[in-house]
Amino acid sequence: MRSPETQTSAAKHVRDIGVGYRMEPNSLGAMELEQFGVDHIRNFSIIAHVGKSAFKSTLWMAGIVKEELPTINKRKDNKQVLDKLRVERERGITVKAQSASMFYKYKDKKYLLNLIDTPGHMDFNFEVSRSLAACQGTLLLVDAAQGIQAQTVANFYLAFGQDIHILPIINKIDLPAAEPDRVASQIENAFDLPAEECLQISAKSSLNVDQILPAIIDKVPPPTGDVNKPFKALLFDSWHDSYVGVVCLMAVIDGQVKKGDKIVSAHSHRKYEVTETGIMYPEQTPTRSLQAGQVGYFVMSMKALSEAHVGDTFFDHKHMGEPLPGFTPAKPMVWAGIFPIDTGDFEKLDQSIAKLTLNDGSVKVQKETSTALGQGWRLGFLGTLHMDVFRQRLEQEYDANIIITAPTVPYRIVYRDGEEKLIRNPTEFPDNDDLNWKVTSVQEPMVKSTLIFPKEYLGDIMVLCGSRRGIQLEHTYLDEDRVLLKYRLPLAEVVTDFHEELKGKTSGFASFDYEEDGYEEADLVKMNILLNAKPVDALSIILHRSQSEQVARDWVRRLKGLLSRQLFEIVIQAAVGKKVIAREGLGALRKNVTAKCYGGDVSRKMKLLNKQKEGKKRMKAIGGVEVSQEAFYDFMSKKK
Repeated sequence: MRSPETQTSAAKHVRDIGVGYRMEPNSLGAMELEQFGVDHIRNFSIIAHVGKSAFKSTLWMAGIVKEELPTINKRKDNKQVLDKLRVERERGITVKAQSASMFYKYKDKKYLLNLIDTPGHMDFNFEVSRSLAACQGTLLLVDAAQGIQAQTVANFYLAFGQDIHILPIINKIDLPAAEPDRVASQIENAFDLPAEECLQISAKSSLNVDQILPAIIDKVPPPTGDVNKPFKALLFDSWHDSYVGVVCLMAVIDGQVKKGDKIVSAHSHRKYEVTETGIMYPEQTPTRSLQAGQVGYFVMSMKALSEAHVGDTFFDHKHMGEPLPGFTPAKPMVWAGIFPIDTGDFEKLDQSIAKLTLNDGSVKVQKETSTALGQGWRLGFLGTLHMDVFRQRLEQEYDANIIITAPTVPYRIVYRDGEEKLIRNPTEFPDNDDLNWKVTSVQEPMVKSTLIFPKEYLGDIMVLCGSRRGIQLEHTYLDEDRVLLKYRLPLAEVVTDFHEELKGKTSGFASFDYEEDGYEEADLVKMNILLNAKPVDALSIILHRSQSEQVARDWVRRLKGLLSRQLFEIVIQAAVGKKVIAREGLGALRKNVTAKCYGGDVSRKMKLLNKQKEGKKRMKAIGGVEVSQEAFYDFMSKKK
């Protein structure tokens, strides 16, 4: 039995460090959260480089009673509590912003803590900005071995711009290569956050994790809301549920709401009746009501996801007020064509894309038809990772077999009559005559990029950025070993293989992030691939004139290796306008038509050979080159 002194010491430790506890629902199966006024609520997020899943789950589990986890499967393969998508678990990234609530007792007071998770990758910055809008503080998570990464810098400035409290945390301090003091110095130099305020922890071993939630309570300000004012809430995420329709995640600013209340959208002025409120614990858990300062989900009479506008403000239907500042809608930065490998799968794939876009409104969908690949879609994505995640979800969740064309970026065409047009598909690019007579300028989107890497790779990276038409903006040292470079680059150079080449040149030690930086005039051309003088629309591409000859030679050579020989010669050409800039030939299969001739009847043999030659001419004139879907798939896969 412990001595009274030990018991007193243990009780003081619980008061000062805190302990998670479990809230139980009432007899009607709903949690009662009315006891948590704004002073006892903390809403916070985590911003970090990609790969923070273990930290999120450890932190959430620190805020609950570990012996009572009925909603969590504790199997080895289910550690990533808050990453619900299969693709998130496999890649170790966060794609969709998630939220989770926890209850915590600290210094004899009970608190409701709402963790609003954010993605770390640059493609999903839109998810980060809308999650931060529902928070008053954020945890800036930095790896003790890798130090500050480019995505960390970008997300820090997103949080800094929204004027929320930033709490720096250095994770993985138990790694052999960890240098937490050096990283703390980096944080102070880069972000002006005092090194002594950095918490040093290990999520894997739970070392010092118990210091985080008390620090959040002490340092993150509570939300500023008034439960006695009319209801007002910010919608920051939504998804579609096949049973109840649209589920909306909202941060309640003022007032309270419960089942049966009627609320109205400031954006559409539509009225909805609330049928359920709740929190994510971490799954959907009903509550009796939600009130000022709390973050939770709403189920209401909303059927279509298009009705849920991120950044919309909802009011009590009798008390419309001034809407909160909204968000800039997510703009697709990369467009690509998607086609079924088997054309008979078109209807099934159409339904799969429709279902997948129900919960990802940032994907833009347009139907299109290709003479080479048949019916398909032109889809707009936030970036190449977003595109790859979408492809992976189509294949895993809907068993789809698809071809994705080369990604392109939205180019701007300015005509002499003042009209401006965005080009998302190479087939829409003006031909040479229009470029010469009707077009004033062709502009491409630019990005401002941030690169962080060890100093020994400086020369290689400067050469790489220069070869991609980059202009250096900034060159600074984070410490004696790590360099930060900023370059202005064409987006088209970034969405191809830039990231892979960067990793290759730096042995994986470089990190990279970018943000939009307007448009700039450029000497762009459309390159067409022709098979026996007939263009293949699915293989057209827009690129800078200086790169056209090198890309043309590479493409025709690889296409030659993928095409099957046919009964006539295939001429593979790459052309810009009417000028052929690369050519390869694939010889014809020869059928031995003289095999049935016996003896030395030369005239008979010549007659049969000439007849075969005439037949091949007719085949070449009236029959197109057969290109299998597999050949297209192999070409597109290797090209990306």
